[in-house]
Amino acid sequence: MSTDNPPLVRVLWLGAMLACLLLLGSSTPPPAQVETNVLAGVIDFHCHTAPDAIPRSVNDLDLVRRAKAAGMRGIVLKNHYTMTADRAELAMQEVGGIEVFGGIVLNRSVGGLNAEAVRRMVQFEGQRGKVVWLPTVDAENVVGHAPDHRPFVPVVKDGKAVPELGEIFQLAAQNDLVLETGHSSPEESLVLIAAARDAGVKKIVVTHAMGMGANIDQLKRMADLGAVIECVWLNYIPKPDATNGSARPISVAKCVNAIQTVGAEHFIISSDLGQERYPLHTDGLRAFLTALKAGGLSDGQIDLIARKNPARLLGLDP
Repeated sequence: MSTDNPPLVRVLWLGAMLACLLLLGSSTPPPAQVETNVLAGVIDFHCHTAPDAIPRSVNDLDLVRRAKAAGMRGIVLKNHYTMTADRAELAMQEVGGIEVFGGIVLNRSVGGLNAEAVRRMVQFEGQRGKVVWLPTVDAENVVGHAPDHRPFVPVVKDGKAVPELGEIFQLAAQNDLVLETGHSSPEESLVLIAAARDAGVKKIVVTHAMGMGANIDQLKRMADLGAVIECVWLNYIPKPDATNGSARPISVAKCVNAIQTVGAEHFIISSDLGQERYPLHTDGLRAFLTALKAGGLSDGQIDLIARKNPARLLGLDP
């Protein structure tokens, strides 16, 4: 028998510990009150950060550190004006312990529908470039409603995907990239999904589809064509800079209904945050998941849209 703790000393020690636990018991919250880590294993597929051409709330490294501290599995950095694959690799090296990916948005600042820009992104050290977004701020669907009538980057003409997309589709198919529809209209997105599928692209995401005006019938058609539908928290919160009723958020109930009607296997959720005066990405995602569960989604459905589906898109083990 050990001489470090003789029987009498051990009994007294255990008695003292039990007394301490009883004294502290009243201040210890019951299991039901202990907050669970709702962001554990979650992947945010749509994150805006600084440095950028417009003000952002946090920089790359700050966001990655926050996401890691929150228990998230990964994030995807997005910038409307420049590639983010290199930034994702640097963040991985600096922080570690979390997956960080990037991509390229085919706006005018990178040459529009520029296949060479996609090709070079794929070649960047670390292979962190996984996503190709079709035009966003320079989409015809966006610029056509703007008062300045500035140049735009068309993706559909006469009901067909423009020829310049052919090589981009090939690169996406050959390198297992995720092709996103950007700020295309729902009608354009349906054309693009079909064309990309015919070209061999296997991973297609409809960027914040409901935010671009897609209705349930269109969402069903997108899913039937094999696309994954993105819902972003930015579309479901009030805009602090809103000046008219058109900026009113979409009801979370509509998001829940869409997921339950079309099927959670066809959806991912993201924050699309990083704007000044808006919630931070982690806070927004936490609120989104809480709202979706309160709206009626099951833990299994949430696991699909927040963890498994985005992981599969990025080539990670779901």
